[in-house]
Amino acid sequence: MVTAAELVRAVPDPELRVVTIGDLGIVRSVDTSDSHVTVTITPTYSGCPAMDAIRADISAALREAGFSDISVETVLAPAWSTDWITDAGRSKLAAAGIAPPGRTVALALTVRCPRCGSPDTEELSRFGSTACKSLWRCRSCSEPFDAVKTL
Repeated sequence: MVTAAELVRAVPDPELRVVTIGDLGIVRSVDTSDSHVTVTITPTYSGCPAMDAIRADISAALREAGFSDISVETVLAPAWSTDWITDAGRSKLAAAGIAPPGRTVALALTVRCPRCGSPDTEELSRFGSTACKSLWRCRSCSEPFDAVKTL
């Protein structure tokens, strides 16, 4: 039988459909007591417009599995970090042509191209298709790509 935690962590992110909210590391905890499930999540940033959709998707996944007493709570501290993205999540992003963020231990002035791996890239716009991504271009293969911003 699949646990409530496994169900929640498998919910796809509504903006980055190639990864789950578990891959992104926004699921802080899933507590089950009797028939009640409490899910605690942290947004990638405090103004994330996808949070309503994420809460609804979590509730829908749990209801579909037979849970009826559900609460989804949001906590802002400590703030989410791109370091919380799992290795599997980073691999899924790269496979989809989205450059995964670097670890925050060092300042990166560039990102590697997810298509050819070249570090010879340039940022075209700090703002990409969503607020958590920026738009880049590879100088080696000339392909544009999104990159998840390092936080």
